[in-house]
Amino acid sequence: MSLLTATDMRGGYGAEDILKGCTVEADRGEIAVIVGPNGAGKSTAMKAVFGMLRLREGAIVLDGADLTGLRPTERVARGMSFVPQVNNVFPSLTVEENLEMGAYLRREGVRETMDEVYALFPVLAAKRRQPAGELSGGQRQQVAVGRALMTKPTVLMLDEPTAGVSPIVMDELFDRIIEIARTGIAVLMVEQNAKQALEIATRGYVLQHGRNAYTDTGAALLANADVRRSFLGG
Repeated sequence: MSLLTATDMRGGYGAEDILKGCTVEADRGEIAVIVGPNGAGKSTAMKAVFGMLRLREGAIVLDGADLTGLRPTERVARGMSFVPQVNNVFPSLTVEENLEMGAYLRREGVRETMDEVYALFPVLAAKRRQPAGELSGGQRQQVAVGRALMTKPTVLMLDEPTAGVSPIVMDELFDRIIEIARTGIAVLMVEQNAKQALEIATRGYVLQHGRNAYTDTGAALLANADVRRSFLGG
């Protein structure tokens, strides 16, 4: 069994189900990527895994523990960390203050983890005294990911981490995500840049209408002619 399993998720907003039985998993050291067309339920699935959406059916299990009924803050304490697509930094706080906010549940080892974040994102070390709101979009994303890492998660969840950044910055962020996974953290990521994301994915999920349309390794999905034609632009 994978470290994280989100099984048969069904739920949505109001009376309408956006998720219609989809399942996603991520294991230690893996990069699991969720792709699909707009409206497929990708971000909704992430919110459900993190507890921001109450499921009508399904279960969220992390390291053998059922977290289905827990609030997001309780899931953070159990090892989950989530980086939303927007509004993911405190713009008036410095880079270092943002990172410190990520360690609010911790009592020891905070400086060591911060040094690890600075080693992963050297530009943040250089700008540690600068307000996050003055940084470029790519640098703000690094702050957001760094703050999530300050919780020492076992699962890192990223919702559209490369939204609005240049191709060069996207490649750099993906390189850092690969480094994070190599430390043993399970990465679960939603991405609109599907081809590039599947290139680094250990496993991939193509959602359509709130269901799993295809599930395979990233390489296999990229090689699948139906997936390429229907979801990757040929």
